[in-house]
Amino acid sequence: MSILAEKAQSLRTWLTDTLLPQDCLLCASLAGGNLLCPACLTDLPRLAATCCPRCALLSPQSEICGRCQRHPAHFDALIALYPYAFPIDRMVQKLKYGHQLALADWFGEQLGDTCRELNADLIIPMPLHAKRLRERGFNQAMEIARPLGRITGIPVSVSFCERQRETSPQEGLSLRERRRNLKDAFACSGDLDGRHVALVDDVVTTGASVDECARTLRLHGAGSVTVVAVARTLLG
Repeated sequence: MSILAEKAQSLRTWLTDTLLPQDCLLCASLAGGNLLCPACLTDLPRLAATCCPRCALLSPQSEICGRCQRHPAHFDALIALYPYAFPIDRMVQKLKYGHQLALADWFGEQLGDTCRELNADLIIPMPLHAKRLRERGFNQAMEIARPLGRITGIPVSVSFCERQRETSPQEGLSLRERRRNLKDAFACSGDLDGRHVALVDDVVTTGASVDECARTLRLHGAGSVTVVAVARTLLG
């Protein structure tokens, strides 16, 4: 970001904080122009630092966990900020089902601050099937990817990968059933020529969806795939 752009951003932030103060989304305290007040932002739970670099689940020595060694994913790494638990789960639900799109900007900015050294060649949001997109009106992964791309300077492709097959709901399915349900659900429109792709999603639960999408990206020439998500479900 240029010095002029930084000054313009600082001015916009000052004007927003001064003229359009808002309440914190979580505690209703004054938050200036921010979504969360400083106290709530500080209190947000983060994922443990000692996690598997491949799947982001707990790994005491920060080594690739046994699960990933036994069943290697098609993606190379998973970066997530928060456990999918209160209050992040409520915030994600407000975005997806309450249409509070300001949360997508905020999530993307938080990811951007963490992923400045991502060094990917292309950002691809997890696609929604056309029917689901019509029902919801937006793809939350795409809305999160836009500010991430703006901050990192990495181009965002909104059309390279699509969800070509509507799948049954994943809830209640085992990991094996989820993988079978997602088989050939995604399609790509070209060749990635060995590029490093950042695959963006809001929440990674078992990892089956992002893994199948990463598999498709690999088949279309991706040299490496890093999954970037707001939250990760901690499996019991």
